[in-house]
Amino acid sequence: MNYAFEEKSSRSYAETLEKLKQAITDNSFGVLYEVNLKDKIEGKGFDFANNFTVLEVCNPKLAKEVLDEQIEAGYFLPCKVVVYEKENAVYAGVLKPTVLIDMVGNDSLHAAAVNVEEILVKAVKSAV
Repeated sequence: MNYAFEEKSSRSYAETLEKLKQAITDNSFGVLYEVNLKDKIEGKGFDFANNFTVLEVCNPKLAKEVLDEQIEAGYFLPCKVVVYEKENAVYAGVLKPTVLIDMVGNDSLHAAAVNVEEILVKAVKSAV
């Protein structure tokens, strides 16, 4: 199962991260949380060589629509978007909302997941 959409970036890690945050904002989403996993892991005394940042993003209007339909879908909110380094390259991607929402088993939520996924994929593509 392909659970994520990702693309290799032609930009640096820092540039990709900043462009991605701007693209998310430009597409009516907000960044609720930004977690630098490299810093968190190293802060606990473990070595971690690669930069890896998780952005938890949300569009309140779309989230409310989904939660009003089925509150348990909240287990999958907010959406996760990442930027990371691997083998001297930078990648940006999104955990696919369509894959997650299919686990809920409510077909009426699929259209919302498709909409969110299209928006976040567009943001990733514009950032790389």
